[in-house]
Amino acid sequence: MTPEARLERGVAELGIELPPEARRQLLAYLLLLEKWNRVYNLTAIRDASEMVSNHLLDSLAVAPHIPAGPLLDVGAGAGLPGLPLAIARPALEVTLIDASAKKAAFMQQAATELGLANVTVVHGRAEGWTPPLSFPSIVSRAFASLAGFVKAARHLLAPGGAFYAMKGRRPDAEIAALPPGFRVRDLIDLAVPGLDAQRCLVVIEAAR
Repeated sequence: MTPEARLERGVAELGIELPPEARRQLLAYLLLLEKWNRVYNLTAIRDASEMVSNHLLDSLAVAPHIPAGPLLDVGAGAGLPGLPLAIARPALEVTLIDASAKKAAFMQQAATELGLANVTVVHGRAEGWTPPLSFPSIVSRAFASLAGFVKAARHLLAPGGAFYAMKGRRPDAEIAALPPGFRVRDLIDLAVPGLDAQRCLVVIEAAR
């Protein structure tokens, strides 16, 4: 199955409505990722069809659970899930931060080439970053343990906001190790088309 066909089928299975322009941008992002990956090793997955399931559809699976408003993607790497979310939901204001210069450069190039005016890229570590405004929603994918994620970005979370951690199996041990003052608000099982692996989204908030 071609990447185009896999994306079409996957989007239909997820029940997400994407206009033709968004589908074109997602596939263009995939081509950019393939091109840069040959030199900069941004992802261990090399096959384009596998990238559709492992990267694009995996990212899009959380789209229905991310609220409107500014979104920060911590440890964004190659722009996942932030760039696919910015494409699928252009009303989101997405900020991507990563400590790797080559990954930040790739994300900036991708945002520029794809014409994503709703994307801002920051090169740096979340722990040492102090933006003028905090974020109501902060997401991460394969960034760190839940405790590590919260500790690295807690100063960036707006009052009443939430962390959205993309995980594989239900991370019970990590949940138990959350720092004091934080609790799991929701744990959502995700079904990613074409991916034979468990996925879940852990939503964390400050304990009231």
